[in-house]
Amino acid sequence: MDLRQLPALNALKTFEAAARHESFSRAGDELFVTHGAVSHQMRALERELGVALFARDGKRVRLTDAGRRYAKDVRAALMVLADATREVRLGHRERRLVVSSVSALSARWITPRIGRFIERHPEIDLELVSTNALADFARDDVDVAIRFGSGRYADLHSELLLEEVYFPVCSPNLNGGQLPRTPAELAHLNLLRSDDGLWRTWFDAAGVPDVVEPRRGVLYQDSSNLLQAAIDGQGVALVRRSIAMEAIETGGLVRLFAIDGPSPWSYYFVCPPPLLASPRVQAFRDWLWEEVEAFRARYAGA
Repeated sequence: MDLRQLPALNALKTFEAAARHESFSRAGDELFVTHGAVSHQMRALERELGVALFARDGKRVRLTDAGRRYAKDVRAALMVLADATREVRLGHRERRLVVSSVSALSARWITPRIGRFIERHPEIDLELVSTNALADFARDDVDVAIRFGSGRYADLHSELLLEEVYFPVCSPNLNGGQLPRTPAELAHLNLLRSDDGLWRTWFDAAGVPDVVEPRRGVLYQDSSNLLQAAIDGQGVALVRRSIAMEAIETGGLVRLFAIDGPSPWSYYFVCPPPLLASPRVQAFRDWLWEEVEAFRARYAGA
C-alpha cells in the first residue's frame, strides 16, 4: 500500500484514544482538545475510510464492529511506533554525557585536556556545561558535575577529585619586569580583587599580616577573568593552582614566592548514585582521574 494513502497520524492517535475510552469527551481531555475537535476528526476519518467506526446515540458513542477491529490494529501499530521511538531516544541518551563544571575550571583545566577524552571515546557525545550555578540533578539535564566546595552533597555520590591551594601570580612584564622579591613588597603593587576574600589568609601564611587586603578596583567574580587580568599586566592576582599552571608553564604568568595559601574548598566529582555505574560516566571518571594524577605529578615537579 502507498503510505501516502494512510490517514494522518494525528487522526489515528485521536481515534485510538476515542476507541479506548468510547468517549469523545474523555479522549479530548487526554489529548488536551475539545469534544467537538475529536468528533470532527472522527467524522473526517470515517469519510476518508468510507466506513462507520462509531455508532452515535446523542452524546454517547460506541465502536461498531469495523471500528473495534480497526482500533485493535491501529493500537498495535501505534505501540510499535512508540517502542521504536523510545529505543531511538534511549540509544541517543546512552551516548550523550552532560558534564557541568565551574566556569574557570572548565575553561582553564578541562578544555585544554578534553581532546584526549574525545579521541579515546568517540562513541560518547560529550556536552560541557560551564556555569557557576549549582547543578540540580532533579531538574537539569546533567549526568556529572565537578563542584568546588565542601563535598557534602545530600543524596549524591561525591568523591574528592583535587585539593586546591592559592598563590599570587603576575605578568612577567608587570612593573617593567621589576617583580617583588618579598611578600611585603606587594603592598606597593596593584592587587587584583576577587569575591573569595582570600588575600588576608595568604598574607597571614606569608608572615605579612600588616599588608592590607585590596578594597578598591575591579571585583572579579569569575576566576578565569581574574587570571586573564593578571596575564594582561593589570596587577597581581591570587589564583588557584588548577587554573594558573598552564599559563605559568607557557610563560604568560610568573608565580611569586613559594608560599601556598590553604583553600577552604576542593574539587569534587559528583553524580546521582544510579548513574555512577553507567559506562559513559565510568569512562569520564576514569579519564578524569588519570588527568588529575598527571597534573599532580607535574605540579610536584614544577
